[in-house]
Amino acid sequence: MKNKRLKEFFCYFLFFIIVTAIVTVAFLAYGIFSDESNKVISLVMIITILAISTALTLADVIRRKIMIDKPVKEILSATDKIASGDFSVRLKPSHTYGKFDEFDLIKENLNKMASELQKSEVLKTDFISNVSHELKTPIAIIKSYSALLEKEQDPEKRAEYRHQISTASTRLSDLVGNILKLNKLENQSLTIERETIRLNEMLEECIISFESVIEKKGLLLECDIDEIVISSSRSYLEIVWNNLLSNAIKFTENGGTISVSAKWVDGCAVVKVCDTGCGIDAETGKHIFDKFYQGDTSHAGEGNGLGLALVKKVIDNIGGEISVSSELGKGTSFTVKLS
Repeated sequence: MKNKRLKEFFCYFLFFIIVTAIVTVAFLAYGIFSDESNKVISLVMIITILAISTALTLADVIRRKIMIDKPVKEILSATDKIASGDFSVRLKPSHTYGKFDEFDLIKENLNKMASELQKSEVLKTDFISNVSHELKTPIAIIKSYSALLEKEQDPEKRAEYRHQISTASTRLSDLVGNILKLNKLENQSLTIERETIRLNEMLEECIISFESVIEKKGLLLECDIDEIVISSSRSYLEIVWNNLLSNAIKFTENGGTISVSAKWVDGCAVVKVCDTGCGIDAETGKHIFDKFYQGDTSHAGEGNGLGLALVKKVIDNIGGEISVSSELGKGTSFTVKLS
């Protein structure tokens, strides 16, 4: 702090010397080549110059304190708070909007940064809370049924307990896998490895993998898939189709209908996955791609609320669009556009 003040004093003193020296040299030169009376005038002028230089230096000191030092201190104080984890800090601009100087722009950018960090912190806290909750459920099931399995002698009940443990283990594995995939998509700069994909064949393969579940629920499957070739990431697209088909099956009651179509429209591959399931309301539709959001809690045990969040991240990363339209009691339709 002491060195800083000495440096400031030196800067002000240097400013004073430069201003004084320039004008003084000019008047001394004038006095040397003038008569005695002009030399007196020159002396008076030098004194006046010294007074003016002092006044200008003091004015510059005040200007710096108000226009530079004050906003710099505010900004430094704010950055210290942000660095320590206090994202509630907000800085008030010194001027009205439209007359902002550079410091006001820095303050506004800091306010935006603090606001975004605050939102991220809230999302992080919610995410950790949700993950903890989702992890507890299958772990509790595994622990409970494992304890029962040790004591139970009835073969049928033991088989049921093993089935429950296996189901909970699969759910736990899926949850951890989805969290890792989301983390990779959100926090890493990914290079999408594109390849030539026959989209119609890929969709058919995904549908076949769900054939047994579709038959078990007695669902009617309608397909209208054209031959389409695109350049994209096979591994990422598999995440999209598997999640959309899985959801369509999950939320469609026995005997319902699922339809899958793929068409080439205006230079884009347009894939639609529709069902005649329970549908969603407008409010749920706003949050359907949020992490851990499950609009239909009756099926909460069958998922973890990460599937559609993962689908959205994948679509964003590979450069596409996804939209949803739905009506309660009539079903839901997801539309994916890939260029």
